[in-house]
Amino acid sequence: MGGDVSKHKPERQMEWALPGFISLFLPEFPHRFDEHMHIQILGLITKGLFGPILKVKEKETDKIYAVKVLPKSEVLRHGALAQSKEEVIIQRQVRHPFLLSLQDCWQSQRNLFIMCDYCSSGDLYTYWMLTGHFGENEVRVFAAELGSALGFLHDFGVMHRDVKMENILLTEQGHLRLADFGLSRRLRRGERTFTICGTIQYMAPEVLSGGPYNHAADWWSLGILLYALATGKFPLSPEADHSNMLTKVREHSYDMPHTFSPPLALLLRELLCKTPARRLRSFERFKTQKFFHGTSFDSELLQKTPVELILDLQKHPDRAAKAMRGLTVDYFQNFDCDLLNSQATATDLSPTLDHREAS
Repeated sequence: MGGDVSKHKPERQMEWALPGFISLFLPEFPHRFDEHMHIQILGLITKGLFGPILKVKEKETDKIYAVKVLPKSEVLRHGALAQSKEEVIIQRQVRHPFLLSLQDCWQSQRNLFIMCDYCSSGDLYTYWMLTGHFGENEVRVFAAELGSALGFLHDFGVMHRDVKMENILLTEQGHLRLADFGLSRRLRRGERTFTICGTIQYMAPEVLSGGPYNHAADWWSLGILLYALATGKFPLSPEADHSNMLTKVREHSYDMPHTFSPPLALLLRELLCKTPARRLRSFERFKTQKFFHGTSFDSELLQKTPVELILDLQKHPDRAAKAMRGLTVDYFQNFDCDLLNSQATATDLSPTLDHREAS
């Protein structure tokens, strides 16, 4: 035994030490060192929290997917091992028409990979920036679809914790897919959590204060999102820290504009209630709101009619530039990714502007 070990080359031991160690803690990501043989990179979508999002084609089926690349060094540096596991565990368990579906995940020596469905139309934030604000008919469709997604997640015991426009992707017909489960958390009935996380303008007051909080915080985030969609602006500008933002939220009255119809104003007042116990916080109560009178919450019926405004905006000449939000190709060219460095994979290093998945 001792003689066999001594024959190993030192550089081989160093090369494999870190990936072998990490794989013990991430069994959710099978080791695959030849995955590049099956995937062709078509472009680079955007910069995620830890690494790039790649647009890829599965060679065997010709299907297009989005692959989030998580460098192990960055995951370790940010202490995100447990959350990376939780992200894929949750996405494996939840399947819903208005949730972005996980297709596969794996790891190589240096990176973790999460492959999801590809939404060619980009994210809701891009279209909001293009149009300024949406009419109540569009807001109603988006609200019904996103409320359906949140209701399903909450029934499954999952809190999303980062509901925002950048995490809502659009299909070719303009319908929604809630994406990015990187901050999601499973909560048992009656359980609360305390982590301050999410995007500061969307955070409920109980999240900003450090908890305890539960699924009701997602409904507050939905209220902020719908308010911004309908008005073209957020109720409050962001602050640099949670304490100052909490002070502003507590002091703000959240009055509804006179341009809102009474049913929309009522819906948003109930979603933006600062007391979680009194807030509209269940899908059953949500879908009975007067704002949705005559609206079917059947997912097939909701998606039967295209969202015409989104289809029109897809042709807007500024859509591609706004989707990239000032990113350049230099970031991606300097990124050390197993797939990008593989000679077996044909890659196009110009960024693709069809889709943005913020991570």
